[in-house]
Amino acid sequence: MNQRELFLKHVAQTSYSPMMGIDLNIVSAQGSVLVDVNGKSYVDLISGISVSSIGHCHPKVVKAIHNQASKYMHLMVYGEYNQTPQVKYAQVISSHLPSNLNCVYFTTGGSEAVEGAMKLAKRVTGRTKFISFKNAYHGSTQGALSLMGDEYFKNSFRPLLPGVEILEFNNINDLNKINTDCAAVFIEPIQGEAGVIEATVDFLKALQIKCKETETLLVFDEIQTGFGRTGKLFAFEHFNIEPDILLVAKAMGGGLPIGAFISSKENMNHFCDNPVLGHINTFGGNAVCVEAALASLNVVLEDKLVQRAMWIENFVKFNLKNPRIKFLRMKGALGAIEFESVEFCQRVIKKCIENGVISDWFLFCDKAMRIAPPLNIEEADLSHSLKIINNSINDL
Repeated sequence: MNQRELFLKHVAQTSYSPMMGIDLNIVSAQGSVLVDVNGKSYVDLISGISVSSIGHCHPKVVKAIHNQASKYMHLMVYGEYNQTPQVKYAQVISSHLPSNLNCVYFTTGGSEAVEGAMKLAKRVTGRTKFISFKNAYHGSTQGALSLMGDEYFKNSFRPLLPGVEILEFNNINDLNKINTDCAAVFIEPIQGEAGVIEATVDFLKALQIKCKETETLLVFDEIQTGFGRTGKLFAFEHFNIEPDILLVAKAMGGGLPIGAFISSKENMNHFCDNPVLGHINTFGGNAVCVEAALASLNVVLEDKLVQRAMWIENFVKFNLKNPRIKFLRMKGALGAIEFESVEFCQRVIKKCIENGVISDWFLFCDKAMRIAPPLNIEEADLSHSLKIINNSINDL
C-alpha cells in the first residue's frame, strides 16, 4: 500500500475526500511555503486555518522549543509548580489586554478553552443558560458544539447541553432575549466560519449594555481572529469593547497546540473551591508549548505583524479583482472570496491547489474560499497566489 492508501486506512477521516481528493504528502514547511514528497511547492494561503500566523517553523519559535525541551517538558499543570514559561507568558499577554483580563488559564486548544469558559461562567454567575449566535463556530466538543450556530453539524450528536439559545447575529432586537437567567453570551466579534462576517459597532455596543444590565458575562471568542489576524492584536479592539472572558488558541502557539481562556483573577478564583480543582487538564500550559507561544507573540509584536495584516488587506483588495467574484470580504489578513455557487467555489479551490496554492472553504459559507496567509508572507508569494486565484477563476 502507498502512503495515501495507508493514510486513508489507518488515520481517522472526517470526510470521504480530504483536501479535494488531491494526494498531499508534505515533507517540509518553511515560512509560507509547503513542499511535498515530489518536491512541488505550495503557498499556504490559509496558515493551517489561521494557526501558522508567523509562518511555518519560524526560527525563533524553533529555538524556543529546543531550549525549553532541553530543560523540561511536562511537569504538572494544576498550579503545583511555579513554571517560568507560564508566568512569563501570562505577564506579557496581560500587559497587552484590558486590566480585567489579567489571569490566564492555559488549555491545549480552542474547544477546551470554550469548555473552561462555560464552566467558569456558571461558577461566577450561579446561572446555567448560555447565548450564542447563528453561524457561530466555537468548537466540536459537547459543550462547544452546543453553542454552535448551525443545526447540520449538531443534529447527529443530540442531546447536547440544555439551556442554550441561538440568536441572530447583528440583530439588535434579538438581544432582548438576554435576561437574568443567562450565565454568559459567547460571540465572535468577526464570525470566521460564516465567511468573515463582522459584527456592527452598534450591535456589539447594545450587546455590552444588555450584558451589564443583566449581569451576564460577555465572552469573546477570538480563537481565529486573535494575535494580529484582523489588523489589531485582538479583534475586540476594533470596537472599543472589553469582554469579561477572552478565548484564544490557533495562532497562539506558533504551530504548537495551546489555547487559553483569560479573565480576571477574581473570576478565576472560583475554581479554587466548591470544588477544589474546579477545572483541570493534563497538558494545558505545557512548558514547551508556552515557550513557543511566548516566542510567537514576541515575533508578532517586534516585527509589527499587526500592522502588516492591514497591508495584506489592502494588497489583496487591490490585486484580486475578477468579475466572477461576488463578494470579497477582508478584515486585516482574514478574507473570504465568495462566488455564485458552491460548485464553482470548490472547482476554483481544487484548481488553486493543483497550481500550488492551498485554500479551503468556510463551514457555514461554502460558496467562499478562505484567505488567511501568514502575516509575514513575502510579497512575492502573496502576489503569486493572487495571480493563481485569478487564473484559476478564468480557466473555469
